[in-house]
Amino acid sequence: MTLYLLSIHQPDGGTPEPEFLAQVMREVGELRDELVADGSWVFGQGLHGPETATVLRPRDGDVLVTDGPFAEGKEHLGGVTIIDVPDLDAALRWGRRYALATTLPIEVRPFRSGVGG
Repeated sequence: MTLYLLSIHQPDGGTPEPEFLAQVMREVGELRDELVADGSWVFGQGLHGPETATVLRPRDGDVLVTDGPFAEGKEHLGGVTIIDVPDLDAALRWGRRYALATTLPIEVRPFRSGVGG
């Protein structure tokens, strides 16, 4: 089995209508239940908005602390799900389902194996 990160990319701006958001959360909950039943669920959670981010950058032997996201853009990382599946094809199947459920872009990326990658 291989660990994969499913990153949910969310557009900047306001919160969706409550009815739409309720449907999305219902579908994401069903996906989580299926992943648990399949034995593939590891972890998943939404994130607070990018305005809550703090970035630490090494600079001249010290660390510079700044507010805000790592990179500015029109979208931000809205949440993550970690799954443990046999291969990329399986990870992509789950990623597609998350994309349809959330109506948002999903990045699928494997973790490196071993200590320190």
